[in-house]
Amino acid sequence: MDSFTHMNEQGRARMVDVSDKKTTRRTAVACARIRMKPETLEKIREGNVRKGDVLAVAQVAGIMAAKKTSDLIPMCHPIPLKSADIRFREEGKDTLVVEAEAKTDNVTGVEMEALTAASMAALTVYDMVKSLDRGMVIGETFLLSKTGGKSGTYRREEGTSCGGSEF
Repeated sequence: MDSFTHMNEQGRARMVDVSDKKTTRRTAVACARIRMKPETLEKIREGNVRKGDVLAVAQVAGIMAAKKTSDLIPMCHPIPLKSADIRFREEGKDTLVVEAEAKTDNVTGVEMEALTAASMAALTVYDMVKSLDRGMVIGETFLLSKTGGKSGTYRREEGTSCGGSEF
């Protein structure tokens, strides 16, 4: 069973041994989209939501999630982040795009941290405005790019951005 990196010799789950890997600068950018009623997006934009500043709360939630990724995903290594950032952009009249970026100097990548941050920020937006629009759809969560490590650079070819500017 040595061909499965997350399984030990007994075929049971294990955390991959990264002790022999080289430390490199690693970055990852992930995106998530939230489709909602146009009037819901307008209230978010105008800061007219009873629970408070939706984007500020979602930004903090995304950053916190990036820092706690290894607590949420069983085989993720805990890594010291050098940076975590969340940005929001509107796409049309009914879609909010979340872009999350994570950086570290480490032996393992930050793709899961960026994906977790984007996902949690999107979930927090939902939580903040669900009283206005329970029909929101969180979808299209994906890795846009990653750099560093043995596998090098990855850039998503199809839909090379989250619908606008890149980090």
